Amino acid sequence: MLQARPAVAGALAGAVGAGVALGTAELLAGVLPGIPSLVASVGRWIIDNQPLGAKDVMVSLFGTNDKAVLELVIVAVAFAIGAVLGIVAVRSFRLTSYAFLAFGAVGFFAALRDPSAVPTFAVVAAATAVAAGIGTVSWLTGQGGGAPGPTGAVAPSWSRRGFLARTGALGFTALVAGGLGRRLIVAREETPGAHPTIPQPGAVVTLPASADLAIPGLTPIVVPNGEFYRIDTALIAPSVDVASWQLRVTGMVDRPVTLRFDELVALPLIEQYVTISCVSNEVGGDLVGNAKWTGVRLRDVLRMAGVQAGATQLVGESVDGFTAGMPMAWVMDPAREPMIAVKMNDEALPRPHGYPARLIIPGLYGYVSATKWLSELRVTTMEAEDGYWVPLGWSKEAPILTQSRIDLPRRGTNPRGKQAIAGIAWAPDRGISRVEVQVDGGAWQVATLSRPISSTTWVQWKLDWDPAQGEHTIVVRATDGDGITQPVDRTPAAPDGARGWHIRVTSIA
Repeated sequence: MLQARPAVAGALAGAVGAGVALGTAELLAGVLPGIPSLVASVGRWIIDNQPLGAKDVMVSLFGTNDKAVLELVIVAVAFAIGAVLGIVAVRSFRLTSYAFLAFGAVGFFAALRDPSAVPTFAVVAAATAVAAGIGTVSWLTGQGGGAPGPTGAVAPSWSRRGFLARTGALGFTALVAGGLGRRLIVAREETPGAHPTIPQPGAVVTLPASADLAIPGLTPIVVPNGEFYRIDTALIAPSVDVASWQLRVTGMVDRPVTLRFDELVALPLIEQYVTISCVSNEVGGDLVGNAKWTGVRLRDVLRMAGVQAGATQLVGESVDGFTAGMPMAWVMDPAREPMIAVKMNDEALPRPHGYPARLIIPGLYGYVSATKWLSELRVTTMEAEDGYWVPLGWSKEAPILTQSRIDLPRRGTNPRGKQAIAGIAWAPDRGISRVEVQVDGGAWQVATLSRPISSTTWVQWKLDWDPAQGEHTIVVRATDGDGITQPVDRTPAAPDGARGWHIRVTSIA
């Protein structure tokens, strides 16, 4: 007979049962592409129904790790629920079984929201995971055989040590299965597929001399794809079959247009360097990046459809239902070149960054413009539709604010000797005209700027410094191409971007 207290044993059995169910679901999702991750599907439902301000809090606390934290919380809650159901199973195994079935149904319907889900596969995966969870709880609590205990439940016929050995073995197996499944899912996300041939653009853009100051430790002028920040609502990047992918142009147009990928890239291609930024980027944050983008002029595609008079908003929609709306006047202004990008730094778009096509709109924060995994362009009015983030408290119009950041010297203790105070500054699509640095409350000093690539990109800046030993406070501010200097007063990122000067305190040994 099991010597542990029934409630404790039931809790352990239930938690392990939940782990086995999750591990089974993740493994199946990793093996079969038509089965979405159960954890990611539930996470997406939470993201879609989050309360006001939740995104800002999560990103400010965890940065680009916000999705990983959400998934860990989901798993922890699943274990806790499983533990409760295990305790219930000691008295009523039938009730626990019904609860597992209910959670399986919730997971199945959440999975159906994934555009890559194959319903038949998804229901089989949900059923298999539920069966594995119920079977685990049944075996560990002795519901499969043995003598009835005093509460009517059936007690297992092994010792406490045997029970712990079995729960440990099953828990470890669940962990391995879940980890392997997630690794397969991530590998599928990161492994490039057979990309269709993308023609070369008519004019190749090259970096001007002195565009990069080449200071060790300073953010490079062009961020490699693998190091580029990623903020979106997808816990796992959608897997898009480019052979069947289509881009539709609908709404207030004279002629609705549908383009296959080969038809899209057959249009004249351009390339340009553009700095993009997340509205959640705090002062001094790293949710900003600069890359070379290759693609089709957005206005060329809109002219094919014929934008009707009275249209004031363009909404980009992703294959997973995410939407971002931007003013039509911004898109049609000849002072900038919005594009449908198909390459990033001379490579086909990585899947996490929007493969096979995404929007790049110079000068606008990503949440109102930079739709990844693009599937539809909807021409409408500003009053008719709100993008995904607007009902959650974010501004409907969101030009990127002028910002500057200190990269060097690094936080903490730095060695004595001549060195550079250096960083980056950006104000797409106005450009940066001046960066000033203040050390220990002294006079503002004008920094040296890298040669700008264009008004749509950031610049690097530096100031030669020979510091004395001790603690120093460094402040930076930038002035954009319109002559407007970023304000000193700090504001939070919500609802339209963070303001304020970046301050760094460092020590010289």
